[in-house]
Amino acid sequence: MKRNRPSPEQIIRTLREADADLANGVSVPEIRKKLGVAENTYDRWRNQYGGMKADEMKRLKDLEKENARLKALVADLTLDKAILQEALRGN
Repeated sequence: MKRNRPSPEQIIRTLREADADLANGVSVPEIRKKLGVAENTYDRWRNQYGGMKADEMKRLKDLEKENARLKALVADLTLDKAILQEALRGN
């Protein structure tokens, strides 16, 4: 059976609702039960996405994608440099 994994935006929205419930005096175990998540999952979400807003999450994802692209470019250039240095040594 396929698991349904929430997107980061959904997690942030869920944590905002949980914050509202906490402000209204609902306990954390009741909130976790309402959300249907385990204690570890809730704590991980809180640590990872706790203070973020949806637009910050989108920006973070964009930066991670850009970082991966730049790392690939650096790897390609490093390989090209190594090949050229080897060719120079051979001459």
